[in-house]
Amino acid sequence: MTPGIDPERVRALNEPGSRSGHYILYWMQSSHRTEENPALLFAVERANRAHLPLVVYFGLWRLYPEAGLRHFAFMLQGLREVAVSLETLGVRLVLQVERPDQGFLSLAKDAALAVVDRGYLRLHRAWYRVAAERCPCPIFQVESNVVVPVEKASGKEEYSAATFRPKMVRQVDAFLHPVGTATPEKSSLALDLPSIAGDSTDTILSRIGADPNVPPSERWIGGMSEAMRRFEEFLDRRLEGFAEARRDPGKDGGSGMSPYLHYGQVSPCTLALLVQEHEGSGPAAFLEELVVRRELAVNFVHYNDRYDSFDALPPWARQTLALHRDDPREVVYTRDELERAATHDPYWNAAQRELVTTGMMQGYMRMYWGKKVMEWSRTPEEAYATALHINNTYSLDGRDPSGYAGVAWCFGKHDRPWKERPVFGSVRYMNARGLERKFHMERYLERVGPPG
Repeated sequence: MTPGIDPERVRALNEPGSRSGHYILYWMQSSHRTEENPALLFAVERANRAHLPLVVYFGLWRLYPEAGLRHFAFMLQGLREVAVSLETLGVRLVLQVERPDQGFLSLAKDAALAVVDRGYLRLHRAWYRVAAERCPCPIFQVESNVVVPVEKASGKEEYSAATFRPKMVRQVDAFLHPVGTATPEKSSLALDLPSIAGDSTDTILSRIGADPNVPPSERWIGGMSEAMRRFEEFLDRRLEGFAEARRDPGKDGGSGMSPYLHYGQVSPCTLALLVQEHEGSGPAAFLEELVVRRELAVNFVHYNDRYDSFDALPPWARQTLALHRDDPREVVYTRDELERAATHDPYWNAAQRELVTTGMMQGYMRMYWGKKVMEWSRTPEEAYATALHINNTYSLDGRDPSGYAGVAWCFGKHDRPWKERPVFGSVRYMNARGLERKFHMERYLERVGPPG
């Protein structure tokens, strides 16, 4: 096993015998980075062991569910950086507009061995099954985007952070270490493999034909270098007060790492190790979010195949919401009205505008936002679908385990029953008066800015 790569991160997806080939192939699906990437390091080690060049592949699928221009633009900004970094290592990035599993299998015909990183959504798992069934060469999967491998963290779907946290605490230190980088002995840059990696971002976006209704974010730029610039600023200016400021909408004390973690443009281990170099209450609070809460979300989508459905909620939440599904609502808004931030609530409208214009929403306001979608919809099922749709459409970190778990939390997932009330039943309730009591909400309105 490669030094620095935990054996628990690696598993064989098929069992073909050894075969000759022209290169080792790494299907970079979920870890869009060259630094601190166990899957890439494993592929380099296998290439050097076989005295073969390494080829990295990425497929841009124009029909990826709910992906629009905003998501593709951010992702391509990161992939452009990856292409440059790989070239310095003597590695060719084969970037094509095609369904990833099909493009991978085409390249695998000439590969001696293949490597893939790991995503957890239903579509990713389907792609891996196709690859495992049809790949003519051995294929290994290397888990690269969590601190503790998902099955190692827990063998079942966890009820809450309270049940998950002790299991993580016992194992984090064993997996929290750098893996480093390595250089292939043989270059693949001269291989005749068609790629659009050298095309401009605009040219590639035009080929994809992504939905232009949600434009790229002007505030958030993709790529590992931008992620690390933002994180270093967070360490210098906001980590010390993170435990308190992360909740305050007016202070915006978050790290801003969620979109970069979503695309694998930065390793969670990298962030955790950097945070551990600091003292105070900030590091513990940040690690709770990064390791416990984020990987609880991974646990959710991995073990619950209904993660994007109302049916994913715990029985008590579904039952109490069913009992109150016909309760009168003081106001009901359509999905269109919600998307346009056309409600009576200035705080909710500001949160929706922040999401639509920037691609991100302050963390505490995300919870309030989801609770109000439930309160203002005709049924809890309609509210659930609306919240997922809006989050997946506009958020840079939508279509992500944390996004699915975050929406589910607003409806009772990973929570407990509270005092019973209309519409919500015993699901936790939030209101504008609570925001005003805890925070200076005028600061949030000023930070987001007026409509228009």
